[in-house]
Amino acid sequence: MRLSVTSLAILGPFLVSAAPIRRAASATDLLVLNFASVLENLETQFYTQALQKFQESDFINAGFSSAAVAIEQIQSIMSDEAFHVQGIAEIIPALGGQVITGCNFDFSTALTDVPTMLGVARVVEMTGVSAYLGAASLVDDPQLLTTAASILTVEARHQTVLNILSGTGSAIPQALDIPLSPQQVLAIASPFISGCDVGVPANPTLQVTNTGTPTTGTTLTFSSNGIQGLDPSTLSCQMMVGGAPFAISLPYSQCVVPGGINGPVALYITNTTQPLANDLTVQFGGSVVAGPTFAFIDIDPQTLPALARNMNVTITDSSTISPDQASSIMASATITGSSGSPTGSVTDLPIAAPTGTDVIGSSTSTATDASGSPAPTAPANVAGGVVGGDLSDIQTPGGANNFTGNSGDGNLSVIGWSSVPLPTTTPSS
Repeated sequence: MRLSVTSLAILGPFLVSAAPIRRAASATDLLVLNFASVLENLETQFYTQALQKFQESDFINAGFSSAAVAIEQIQSIMSDEAFHVQGIAEIIPALGGQVITGCNFDFSTALTDVPTMLGVARVVEMTGVSAYLGAASLVDDPQLLTTAASILTVEARHQTVLNILSGTGSAIPQALDIPLSPQQVLAIASPFISGCDVGVPANPTLQVTNTGTPTTGTTLTFSSNGIQGLDPSTLSCQMMVGGAPFAISLPYSQCVVPGGINGPVALYITNTTQPLANDLTVQFGGSVVAGPTFAFIDIDPQTLPALARNMNVTITDSSTISPDQASSIMASATITGSSGSPTGSVTDLPIAAPTGTDVIGSSTSTATDASGSPAPTAPANVAGGVVGGDLSDIQTPGGANNFTGNSGDGNLSVIGWSSVPLPTTTPSS
């Protein structure tokens, strides 16, 4: 497990520079550390609760042909987050601070089903990425900044994995990410947190009330305590995308997703039409009356996310043969068509070639050695094809190959193999 790695990986620079006395950190650095600690606990608890609730059948029902793909990645992400929790919790007292305790994390509204969980997971990880990115301008200690940057790169990898598991979006939708201030981060995270004071006031939360998935041309509608009682004509909807110098500012009642946006969008409601700057060092956050919240505009679906949901993954035992054995098999085996003339070497054909007859459409194929004698009776896995042996247990194309046994001369042990589906057309002779 990844947690077997000691938290010295995170603590190292601080312990070295602290000897023989404990270092002192600025109040801002300790605030950032405690804020990060709460967020890492939130992420850890989210994945822990998700894995406790959802079974393999839940992932299958959500469209995964193999639940192992999603579960393996979520477990890996959870392990990383738990490692971050441990490391930060040890850094804080080493720098003279006190870890925030007593926080409770409730994700009942986000764990209704696997698709909802994965959608919220994308938001959770995007929030983590934006939180570390936004905190960069607040940190005083360069060693602490380096540690935070190291965590940020891992959070970004988590985000990519979750984009893939979503099955609908782009693995890496934008070339740059969106920084958020601590107040903005809590606008997203605070609904899940109770029982503790993180030391930072939260912006009013913002919810997108549209049914269905937003896309180009969708008019977004919102709900927030921060906008209740305000004149909608005085408000603006602002959309921030990664890499843009400013947000797209639109009238609140005409918040239509424009073309050209793909991936995460940070949505704000402001009391001014002045676009928000994407640079937190110059951004006037006082104009924000609600938000942000994240929406994912997936207009550029890619092949990789689809494969993550639809690819069956089978782990089988395999037999290891020496290079000499492989060369001998490949050199001695040729394939003859129904006319008896060679059709090429085994490596040329991605099909199963038995010693008897293997019906492929209306033709038959026979495996022989270089002298024309029948090839060895046991199958061997060579370049995707099967040479020799009784293949009576091969099922229809796409079925399982379950043969286990020794070769005719006893020199090769075969422990199952896999082959590509049989072609539907007759190979040329």
